[in-house]
Amino acid sequence: MKKIYIKLLNEGTIVYKPVFAKKITNLTYLITAENDYDADLEEWEFAPGTIVNTQLMKVSDEMALVAQSSVN
Repeated sequence: MKKIYIKLLNEGTIVYKPVFAKKITNLTYLITAENDYDADLEEWEFAPGTIVNTQLMKVSDEMALVAQSSVN
């Protein structure tokens, strides 16, 4: 498993959450069901089970993979 970041929606500011994901290709990951996901507490940009393309970005003063789009 790899830690990637996803954006939380409707937070009033940009917030990224670390989640577990399974590597598919170099920049493509599957957000796994092992994550503590509660739709009543947070709105994730991409839910568990979604395959996403990532991009290397600066998050909290470190470079990290951030989910950018879902793969159809």
